[in-house]
Amino acid sequence: MTAEEKSVLSLFMIGVLIVVGKVLAGGEPITPRLFIGRMLLGGFVSMVAGVVLVQFPDLSLPAVCGIGSMLGIAGYQVIEIAIQRRFKGRGKQ
Repeated sequence: MTAEEKSVLSLFMIGVLIVVGKVLAGGEPITPRLFIGRMLLGGFVSMVAGVVLVQFPDLSLPAVCGIGSMLGIAGYQVIEIAIQRRFKGRGKQ
């Protein structure tokens, strides 16, 4: 496995672990669909941090992982809220 592949996998796992922690700490009931969906969304949103390497190719892995953590925490919630609003808007029509 190359260093780039390890970086992408690290970012994905960071996002997944952040979401697992948030789901387990939250008060809402956990369903398998919700759990798996949020894990995938958090993982893929964290992987977006790899785009930073295009602008800053010499950025260290801990810095990229920090950006991935930030996106994993805030990014998936923004996307989830946008999706919920979109589907609620369709239901009212």
